Amino acid sequence: MIKIKHKSTINEDLGFGKNPTQNNQRLLNKDGSSNIKRKGLPFFKPHEAYNSLIFMSWTRFWITISISYIGINIFFAFIYYSLGMEHLNGSVSTEPFKKFLDAFFFSAQTIATVGYGHLSPNGFLTNIVAAFESFLGLLTFALATGLLYGRFSRPNAKIIYSENILVAPYLEGKAYMFRFANLRSNQLIELHVEVLLSINVGEGEKATRRFVPLKLERNTINLLTLSWTVVHPLDEESILYNLSAKELIDGDAEFIIMLKAFDDAFSQTVHSRNSYKANEVVFDAKFEKIINTDKDGIAEIDLAKISDYQVI
Repeated sequence: MIKIKHKSTINEDLGFGKNPTQNNQRLLNKDGSSNIKRKGLPFFKPHEAYNSLIFMSWTRFWITISISYIGINIFFAFIYYSLGMEHLNGSVSTEPFKKFLDAFFFSAQTIATVGYGHLSPNGFLTNIVAAFESFLGLLTFALATGLLYGRFSRPNAKIIYSENILVAPYLEGKAYMFRFANLRSNQLIELHVEVLLSINVGEGEKATRRFVPLKLERNTINLLTLSWTVVHPLDEESILYNLSAKELIDGDAEFIIMLKAFDDAFSQTVHSRNSYKANEVVFDAKFEKIINTDKDGIAEIDLAKISDYQVI
């Protein structure tokens, strides 16, 4: 366990507690979310429904919407089938499964309020169920439309980070470096970045977790047009000065990146987070060049090589 320098010691908690981490466990996932398990919650969590539907991946979102749509239609198909297929005008199927399919597609027409083809309701109860389903369909599709719009309109930063943080030559010494770029073609202005080192340190006979802000070469730029290489110089005031790769791993170190910028497309402030574990630090290496000029003299950046580096 390392001994932290007095100058670098801080007593502030980032929100993860002071208990030391174990087994190389992340505090922040690579997508910026907190790597925390929450227990003691009920199986059904209606208070999380909106948040989950907004922040889940697009694949899970479309699967959830599709399963919900099919499930609702199956539910109403059972109701129509149980009421009797003689109450659905136009159903001429004789096999039970085909009768159920008629009820299912009748439900799909009803919930979407597209109007009826050769199938139509007949009888008081069937018409009541169809009227209720069409009303439910209006609410459901309005909700789905709102969720879809919310996912598209939610301001977020699409930042691509290098896969590793490097210990590279810097001036007459060395520095920790990582770089990132904007995946979108919109403009990010007034960018501010903070880098904190989360590390287990020895205090007496026990270990505790400390969060140490790292001094950067610069932590603010006015405009991100190409890429930004964030640099933490290794000097005698740095907690990382002369700290080996083994000591980083023994201290279960994690570099927490917090980026804030103003997105001129959304006209709102956006945030991005990332982290690097100790085993993602590469010593004695430097990033490959990714910025060049084309034949017309216009600057171009190769985002596919954002993580490329060479060992020196």
